[in-house]
Amino acid sequence: MFPSIRQGMIRALVVALSLSLSAIEAANAYPDQPIKIIVTFPPGGSADIVIRALQPLLSETLRQPIVIENRAGAGGNIGIGAVAQAAPDGYTLGVAAAGVLTVNPHLNRAAMAFDPIKDLAPVTLLAEIPFVLVSSQQSAIASVADVIAKAKDKTKAQAAGLSIGHGGNGTAMHLTSALFNQKAGVGIQLIAYRGTAPATTDVLAGHVPLAVLDIPASKQLIGDGKLKALGVSAAKRVAFLPDVPTLAEQGLSGFESVGWFGIVAPAGTPPDVIKTLNAAFVKALSDPAAIEKIRALGAEPAPTSPEAFAKFIQSESVKRGKLITEAGIKAE
Repeated sequence: MFPSIRQGMIRALVVALSLSLSAIEAANAYPDQPIKIIVTFPPGGSADIVIRALQPLLSETLRQPIVIENRAGAGGNIGIGAVAQAAPDGYTLGVAAAGVLTVNPHLNRAAMAFDPIKDLAPVTLLAEIPFVLVSSQQSAIASVADVIAKAKDKTKAQAAGLSIGHGGNGTAMHLTSALFNQKAGVGIQLIAYRGTAPATTDVLAGHVPLAVLDIPASKQLIGDGKLKALGVSAAKRVAFLPDVPTLAEQGLSGFESVGWFGIVAPAGTPPDVIKTLNAAFVKALSDPAAIEKIRALGAEPAPTSPEAFAKFIQSESVKRGKLITEAGIKAE
């Protein structure tokens, strides 16, 4: 073989090897720019507080700034819609709650510009938030048994103005209230408020005798004796209210309904990028200081694999869709 041809072949091999190494380096370079996380709730809410507690830990692990953007509205559809339409490169993520992933598709699919299953890539569940059934101090109701007994006696129910307030149509608190009716075999009137705050205000004032609230919104009021905690909606008792029995313990067999939120990316995000993100979030959620901050809210860290989170979303969607149909819940 002529020397010039041999040299040309060697040069070609060197160029090819360099290109291959460059491609490998590029694949391994993620992330090489700031990562934006869209939170579908206003600042100060549980999801916002949790992601901000994780922010410095994520930045340290991923070695890039983590930019948090609050984009609330339309039950999460606006913020998560932006995530679904973003480039699938791992630089735009979203904090998605149960409502936008498993409730909105059953209530008003036409209003959604994306499909939660097809257009998003689950990264990890972040946290779960149990709910608590409370009564006002003005109410004579002191237990779940009292609620059910009054509800089954129409005269007493009318006299007590029996009703349950919750944080809004189609919210997890609404579905928890509907599940209570279903499991207890009663038909208590459910009153939708525009958010947890007004529902809390009205039950405090005695304008509504009962309410289903999330623990972050109610734990201080319960601790101060301003609200009576009747039962928690989780499968087991929660650390913040260890003396309050679950609804399942009080005769509502199999009762479990909690709020939750997790991290999603646009569909098509490379598996290696999802794996890197998952590892960073799981590590952050295992940090003792972060765990303490999350539990101080009344929430519980719940890191998962991407595959487990995907299965969880699907199972929750089936469960919530069935309840929506059976309870006759409609979009506003």
